[in-house]
Amino acid sequence: MNIRTMETLIFPLLVVLCYICNPCLSIRKYSKEDVIKLREEVREMFQHAYDSYLRYAYPYDELRPLSCDGVDTWGSYSLTLIDALDTLAIMGNHTEFNRVVDIVLEKQNFDTDINVSVFETNIRIIGGLLSAHLLSHKTGLKLEPGWPCNGPLLRLAEDVAQRLIAAFDTTTGMPYGTINLRSGVPPGETSVTCTAGVGTFIIEFGTLSRLTGDPLYEEVAYNALKALYHHRSPIGLLGNHIDVMTGRWTAQDAGIGGGVDSYFEYLVKGAILLEKPELMSMFKEARQVIDKYLKKDDWFVWATMLRGHVTLPVFQSLESYWPGVLTLIGETDTAMRIIHNYHSVWKQYGFTPEVYNLGTGEASTSRESYPLRPELIESIMYLYRETRDPILLQMGEDILRSIQHSARTPCGYATIKDVRDHRKEDRMESFFLAETTKYLYLLFDPDNFIHNPGVHGTVINTPNGECIVDVGGYIFNTEAHPIDPTMLYCCHEARQGINISEVHRIYQILEEEDNIQLMTMIDASLNVSTSKENVGEVASNSTVEISNVTLIEEDEKELEQEELIKTETRTGYVNIDGTEREKTINETTLSDIVKDRINSYYEKTNVKGEQGTRDEEEVKPKKPEEKVDIDDIIVVQKYSGNDNLQLPSTTKAKEAIKILPKVIQDYLNNDWKRKPKCEPQYMLERIRKEKLYPDHPDGDKYELLLTPAPSFLQRISLAGEFLNKKQLEL
Repeated sequence: MNIRTMETLIFPLLVVLCYICNPCLSIRKYSKEDVIKLREEVREMFQHAYDSYLRYAYPYDELRPLSCDGVDTWGSYSLTLIDALDTLAIMGNHTEFNRVVDIVLEKQNFDTDINVSVFETNIRIIGGLLSAHLLSHKTGLKLEPGWPCNGPLLRLAEDVAQRLIAAFDTTTGMPYGTINLRSGVPPGETSVTCTAGVGTFIIEFGTLSRLTGDPLYEEVAYNALKALYHHRSPIGLLGNHIDVMTGRWTAQDAGIGGGVDSYFEYLVKGAILLEKPELMSMFKEARQVIDKYLKKDDWFVWATMLRGHVTLPVFQSLESYWPGVLTLIGETDTAMRIIHNYHSVWKQYGFTPEVYNLGTGEASTSRESYPLRPELIESIMYLYRETRDPILLQMGEDILRSIQHSARTPCGYATIKDVRDHRKEDRMESFFLAETTKYLYLLFDPDNFIHNPGVHGTVINTPNGECIVDVGGYIFNTEAHPIDPTMLYCCHEARQGINISEVHRIYQILEEEDNIQLMTMIDASLNVSTSKENVGEVASNSTVEISNVTLIEEDEKELEQEELIKTETRTGYVNIDGTEREKTINETTLSDIVKDRINSYYEKTNVKGEQGTRDEEEVKPKKPEEKVDIDDIIVVQKYSGNDNLQLPSTTKAKEAIKILPKVIQDYLNNDWKRKPKCEPQYMLERIRKEKLYPDHPDGDKYELLLTPAPSFLQRISLAGEFLNKKQLEL
């Protein structure tokens, strides 16, 4: 029998003897009423912080709880409001959830000239929007046809992802750390990114791909994970920062804490959510190396990635997620030993400092703050859900009491600047409402729908038939935004990669109900002589003037009596009034109509020359040098083995704009400048073509996703008692 086996057998027995010999140390027993009371206290905590944000800080990103005002931090996009959205749904405040969704959809605009963190925007904004989208059916929110494969929150999340995607356009496939939401990677942006900033996308981007059918997001996120795996050291460790253009490690300290943490977390959670056993295999390989070089008596230190020599014998508060990850793969005995170490630091100060020196047993100088982090309570919640050990409820109550006593202010909850004297700092990060209060609430609410063990579900109708959802197994991203994995299998059909050129934007405009008049504008423009063409502007919702042609209300009524123009959408076919219908055989879609009319118009019309004055009564038309086919501009890019991938012709696209009505020209000309330099579909084809990183050999070993059954000793509580049925019901 080896030492590790002896430890596993003896540890629970020693704890039992400890409590028998010293009954004063007995663990508090929690009745169901006690747990409900704690849950309601957490609800009040959340409400106090949330109301304070709305009252003093909105629309800024974060609340300053000492100054009682707001400040923009991560992106000037009302971060706390979006981050807290799914917490409202989980706590059952459906009325407020629906109200905030309306506010977000009405006012949120990500087309802004600001630089943002790719990592933070992904986990907080995209993660928050996706989670709210998937939970919206529980709140009574009106759903669009085709949900969950369609919906305004999903489209908003995809819009943000499209703005981040240019960060992945690097020689290694690993993303930059900063992006401008309007123009792409900022000039002069550093190519050095932390490991977590590279490997924390597979949950959000994988969810986007599975819901929308666009493989782009999942493939670039998976490619980034493979890049990190490929660049690990000869002994299997990863550093802290890497150059995404060269693949060179610029910070070579290896650990499981800050700068690295969520990479390991996403290997496990991504494997479970997307059923990718290769990710679990990557984690298990990393776990062996971590235990060999970094684990010291159930603590984890930092070491050189090349040789494994210890460099920093410290515990970081961010490392507290690790027991939760081990719980997800069924290793609750190891997780329980580690959580006791971490909780001992909390008991020492009332909080966990950002960095704790294991050698001196003290908080590290200049890293002694506690910014209301959730990682410790997250692991406690996971462990309690698996073991129902009452000592975990006591740990959770300890955390609740500390925050209530030392962090509460009249205007919210404040960061603890120094855990040694509990001085406050004027900041409440959005994750306090997104994570800390959510995990505390779920710890004390074991009957919440999030904890559904798979005993019931809901049948919904989707474009791909019936789908069963709400059967539990929610996967939290690293910002505690839950994703229902069953919904990812409701939307199967993948879209072909389409390079959205400027002319393709016309189709997007025309597919909106509010822009049906634009279709009529094209009709009117085709009936006017080109020598007298003088495109007017939209004067109002009821009158449109184009080349001396006036559409009055009577004409619009006649238009309504005609057959409704059909539009093709991602999730199916609908009439222009929003009602669903089935696609008919050989049906002409609106995109086909526009293609035919633009090509027909080009054949009949000559592009005007750039010379001449407005005073001239007649300008002789100048024939184009070549015909512009609409398919030259809208390109479905499929890799055919040709090494010379060609992008759509920018010149042809600009020429095509000249033949369009002026109102559309104005839209495209304004939008042209905002187009990111990155071509996402070209980047995707390049990734597929280059295949810089081979697929992991364990991609088909689905047994890696199974977790072992708990051992007999794990069913003994730390109080030395068998968990009875009553305790299990708590």
